Amino acid sequence: MSGLLDGKRLLITGVISESSIAFSVARLAQEQGAHVVLTAYGRPSLVQRLARRLPHEAPVVDLDVTDEAQLASLADRVGTHLDGLDGVLHAVAHAPASCLDGGFLDAPWADVASALHTSTYSLKALAVACRPLLRPGSALVGIDFDASRAWPGYDWMGVAKAGLESCARYLARDLGPEGVRVNLVAAGPLRTLAARAIGGDGAGFERDWAVRAPLGWDASDAGPTARACLALLSDWFPATTGEIVHVDGGHHMVGS
Repeated sequence: MSGLLDGKRLLITGVISESSIAFSVARLAQEQGAHVVLTAYGRPSLVQRLARRLPHEAPVVDLDVTDEAQLASLADRVGTHLDGLDGVLHAVAHAPASCLDGGFLDAPWADVASALHTSTYSLKALAVACRPLLRPGSALVGIDFDASRAWPGYDWMGVAKAGLESCARYLARDLGPEGVRVNLVAAGPLRTLAARAIGGDGAGFERDWAVRAPLGWDASDAGPTARACLALLSDWFPATTGEIVHVDGGHHMVGS
């Protein structure tokens, strides 16, 4: 039986633990027939260990999305493992502690700039770096968190996510003539390293989310989010771009 992503060539960023959304995407993508390359930032040995826990060990290339030299050489380095790319997952976000947990009014510009560079501008930077390997029908998918409201503790990361949403629309506009789709998946709170900044008390935030979401919500299960990413990376959304797909149990559309 053929898989949803049979023969697809994917570059997946953001694998830092088995709880990472990116790890779930990589695992499911391989199960659906994709060839996967992972990127590592700062701790390649950690990502290499995680790569060995996938159904098939995946190659790992170094990538700091704020490093111009690494971005400039990315296509060549990925090209040693794959002869092109059908899909790219952007699962990169970071903000200094000063930008989170009530620090909105006091965070210095240098820290805010770092958050925006890593979490927002990097979507464009990654797309441009991968552009030589993309082809008509390729897809870029980014991981988002609803930026339509102010969340407890999220502060400047919320601003960065709002910028990510806008960036994705402009990328969709400019890469569309090349046949490349750009979409985001806005996940509900999941128990990942990146999500620890959302909601302050964590467990209480998750409980409230699950109560308000019409479909309920399991913060320990990244599977639904990963499956949405796979669908957007597949050929099943050939005319969808600039979209934000919410995978949050329906929480985003319920009034207060």
